[in-house]
Amino acid sequence: MDKFETITGVAAPLPLINIDTDMIIPKQFLKTIKRSGLGVNLFDEMRYDDDGKERPDFVLNQPAYRQAEILVTGDNFGCGSSREHAPWALLDFGIRVVIAPSFADIFYNNCFKNGILPIALPQDQVDALMDDARNGENARITVDLENQTVSATDGTTYTFDVDAFRKHCLLNGLDDIGLTMEKAPAIDAFETRLTQERPWV
Repeated sequence: MDKFETITGVAAPLPLINIDTDMIIPKQFLKTIKRSGLGVNLFDEMRYDDDGKERPDFVLNQPAYRQAEILVTGDNFGCGSSREHAPWALLDFGIRVVIAPSFADIFYNNCFKNGILPIALPQDQVDALMDDARNGENARITVDLENQTVSATDGTTYTFDVDAFRKHCLLNGLDDIGLTMEKAPAIDAFETRLTQERPWV
């Protein structure tokens, strides 16, 4: 998992509430267990028409937002069924930060495990960042995880809360496997000791 420190990038505005995981990545794309390749199907039913052609009015199809790294969206983002493919699709598209007034719990937890920073801010602050994001590629929002701040184009800065352990994992690029590997010396020592003390095991 890539380390997350500071990101300055284009933010895409998606002012919808209750965006569920099936909207993020529809069920027909859940057959894979690979984390790559899902970005093209992110928000599939909103991005493409029945013939598979891009809908020009959808935000991520617009030239200014094709390289967006930040998504500013509405309340209760990531609700619905539990599927880790949702953060996989966001990350594969290039989204590293999602800013919303609130998130569904399982989606929120899955974001941290996959290198995405979900930031919950009060509605008025989200609205201000949404307005900033509507300025397209001329508006670049900065997210500083170490200092827990989000800075708008005009320099206005908002602070956010994040669990200290999750912050540590993102800053150091540690997913569940990475966390286990941090304990590799202790695990090796235990296995060596166990083999000596109980060779029949």
